Amino acid sequence: MRDFSQDHRWLSINTATVRRSRGQEVPLPQILDACAQRGIRAISPWRDQVQAAGLAQVSRMVRSHGLSLSGYCRGGMFTAADEAGLKAADEDNLRALEEACELRAACLVLVVGGLPGALSGRAAHKDIGLAREQIRDGIGRLLERARAAGMPLAIEPLHPMYAADRASVNTMEQALDLCDALDPQCTGALGVAVDVYHTWWDPKLQQQIERAGRERVLAFHVCDWLIRTRDLLNDRGMMGDGVIDIPRIRGWVEAQGFEGYSEVEIFSAEDWWQRDMGEVLDACIARHRSAV
Repeated sequence: MRDFSQDHRWLSINTATVRRSRGQEVPLPQILDACAQRGIRAISPWRDQVQAAGLAQVSRMVRSHGLSLSGYCRGGMFTAADEAGLKAADEDNLRALEEACELRAACLVLVVGGLPGALSGRAAHKDIGLAREQIRDGIGRLLERARAAGMPLAIEPLHPMYAADRASVNTMEQALDLCDALDPQCTGALGVAVDVYHTWWDPKLQQQIERAGRERVLAFHVCDWLIRTRDLLNDRGMMGDGVIDIPRIRGWVEAQGFEGYSEVEIFSAEDWWQRDMGEVLDACIARHRSAV
């Protein structure tokens, strides 16, 4: 394993981690400046933050600061209740792909979607099998364009608690089954994002990381699982504050040849988003050295 204890050269900040400072929204250019000032070499921005700042401005700032993108958040949400919805999802994913290419991201992360309408609280149906068929077909359509553009797609399996609303792909095994079906030659165009928050519990995790191998592990996301989680979405812990054995999982990933960034992605409405952005970034640096 690489030694992270002496510096933070392999730290990436998912910009959701500091999208709020003392409860207030932080513009993406301010986040980029703060990361560069601390010698953080990589980020993974969210599309809404990029759109608010303007793609051209963000692209210029990324280059001027010498930043890399460990990933781009996000494409996906492939499910829909009708053909018009499926078409709209396809069009939005093509825009996400173009943005990822402009920003020279390492991959476009896919949060694939759940039951249509469930995010708004009213699912159009309860057929999770149909949702998974739409996910497979949607990834397949996007993959053709992504392969031509040279932009890898990283399927991110989400914890089963999100199966209804955010992602009906919930294990590494499911994600890799999709990779095998859609990219059987293992070309590097389709792989997975391993997020410890979503996968740490999986008894097959080590086996499936080994199955993924070097070609299909495209991203590695870290935070921690708090025992007394107050909110299913917005109460992730800083590395070292919860129960995930992050170094062990990183060891499994690096044993397959992964040499990319460890991307800190923390949604924390009542804790870290209430703190000063500088304090949060400094904590990410310190915990990346001691707990990742």
